[in-house]
Amino acid sequence: MHIHLAAVGAEPIGAPLLANGSRLAHLLRTIEVTVPRYGRRYHVNRTDSRVPGKLSVGWVMSATVATTGAGRKAVDSTLSNAPMISMEAVNKHFGSLHVLKDINLKVDRGQVIVVLGPSGSGKSTLCRTINRLETIDSGTIAIDGEVLPEEGRKLAQLRSDVGMVFQSFNLFAHKTILENVTLAPRKVRKASKGTARETAMSLLERVGVANQADKYPAQLSGGQQQRVAIARSLAMNPKVMLFDEPTSALDPEMISEVLNVMTGLARDGMTMLVVTHEMGFARGAANRVVFMADGAIVETSEPADFFKNPQTDRAKDFLGKILKH
Repeated sequence: MHIHLAAVGAEPIGAPLLANGSRLAHLLRTIEVTVPRYGRRYHVNRTDSRVPGKLSVGWVMSATVATTGAGRKAVDSTLSNAPMISMEAVNKHFGSLHVLKDINLKVDRGQVIVVLGPSGSGKSTLCRTINRLETIDSGTIAIDGEVLPEEGRKLAQLRSDVGMVFQSFNLFAHKTILENVTLAPRKVRKASKGTARETAMSLLERVGVANQADKYPAQLSGGQQQRVAIARSLAMNPKVMLFDEPTSALDPEMISEVLNVMTGLARDGMTMLVVTHEMGFARGAANRVVFMADGAIVETSEPADFFKNPQTDRAKDFLGKILKH
């Protein structure tokens, strides 16, 4: 990875202090860190909470350095302070079955949240409500501070910012792998054919299937198809990625292919909510584990705490059954 650091508007008038106490050799109007990611160039000025002191590729925007007194500078981030995903008092019924019960959940920018729980606990339904694939009966859901409307063009726009990878691959069988990845950027983002192709090939290379670009889905293994599905979602340059048990339909030997790609996304700072039964991924990649049972969030904690010292009897029972094999 090549990182380009650019200082814009420099004036050689000494070494003023920034708000954090560090000194610059010149008076800077703007600090820009530009890195290539998924075929695009991004500005970075935030730190990754999982790797203290290091820049995270996934943060977007630049920071403006403004004068606030005699030579002292304050960095004003243009990033929103709103959580990337916010769910407040969300309820959902299927007939008389109460599948989501007063769900309150916030996912900050760049976090990886893994949702665990027994079958039928509401995990997939929670995931699907975030982009309104399932409607809710009450409560509010917001993406990057914008509340999801019930329908209309605004909902379609917000959905385009939320990538989703399903249990089944949902690729178009009559289109090539390349066509599957370029379709949405061309139709929704109005990208040119050349730009869409360049981005798609970059993403297919990233997930390890660039050499399959001209084949059809049926000619690929399950693991390869799921990696194409991830590339297809990334091609829309989403703000957040949702994964609904992405490895549940795969043979054991193919699971690692998909998990490796997901772990790479987590390292790059992509905001992710992952419904999975893959405990290794939860331990190694998650910032936080959310445990659900009977339609409710029963426990939320950091992975190390959850696996070593679960607080609720329901979580202890779940882990006892899962981890003993």
